[in-house]
Amino acid sequence: MSTTTGAAAVAAESEGAPGSSNSLGAGSRRAKGPKRRSMGVQNAAGWLFSTPFLVLFTVFMAFPIVATLLMSFTDFGIRNVTDPLSANFIGFENYTKLFSDEKFLKSLFNTAYFVVVGVPLTIVLGLGVAVLLNNGIDRARTFFRIGFYAPVVTSIVAVAVVWRFVLDPTDGLIAGLFSEVGLTAPDFLGNEKLAMPSLIAMAVWRNLGTVMVLFIAGLQAIPTEVREAAKLDGAGTWQELRLITVPLLRPTLLYATIITTIGYLNVFEEPFVMTQGGPSDSTLTVSLDMYREGFNFFHMGYASAMAYVLFVVIMGITVLQLRLLKDNTK
Repeated sequence: MSTTTGAAAVAAESEGAPGSSNSLGAGSRRAKGPKRRSMGVQNAAGWLFSTPFLVLFTVFMAFPIVATLLMSFTDFGIRNVTDPLSANFIGFENYTKLFSDEKFLKSLFNTAYFVVVGVPLTIVLGLGVAVLLNNGIDRARTFFRIGFYAPVVTSIVAVAVVWRFVLDPTDGLIAGLFSEVGLTAPDFLGNEKLAMPSLIAMAVWRNLGTVMVLFIAGLQAIPTEVREAAKLDGAGTWQELRLITVPLLRPTLLYATIITTIGYLNVFEEPFVMTQGGPSDSTLTVSLDMYREGFNFFHMGYASAMAYVLFVVIMGITVLQLRLLKDNTK
């Protein structure tokens, strides 16, 4: 056999040898094929299972959000319901009109009042109840937890109707207590100065359970060794709460404050059911004013501008809360 023929045979054997680099390359290419097909099947399955959510989100969330934004730049009204494209583009006229609208400015002030008073009360009382149920009360702890949380899962309409009866100045529960001591109960919902505090009291009572559950979860996540060390160092109950518990609860405090603030900025059901925004617009909130403009007066474009102003306010306050509280958690 010649040298050339032998070299060719050796080369052929090396190409087909199982341990050769070429055979490894071919094997890896063959392995990649099924793997890619498997990943493709998994991706297709993921998109298939996500399709119902994506369709519902697009139809009921994404499309209305975009449509509302576009509508806020038009004079869309009842005459445009059958032909939405007939609405006239008016630019920022709706937005500029808002800040010269006394009723909207009044609703903005009322909403701010509701948030500034209601959020701190809800957070402080929720934390206090959580600390008591986590440490101070051993017996019937489950009963108290259920009792405080029950209003959260109760229909807001039912809660509002009950509170209207409680606050009724003639036949209500509080009126009966006043009459027992020879006094006349004030008209809580008919008095301009008492109506909003009455709604805030109801909202705090109803949302206390949500904040309580969040803080109980946060308290149970704090290591017992930290509290025991604080007690050994001579820390009292108040010092432990202020120097140990609250700093370690800052992530929970951040979350509870944000969701409570967002909920109170969107307050609608309480004034809608109990006072209809009265008396003299003293309980008119932005959401209620938006509802009236959109569905009572059919000023859809104007109501859409209100919605986006409220959205910007919510986003701004949320970012501010994140910066103020999140930096302290590091």
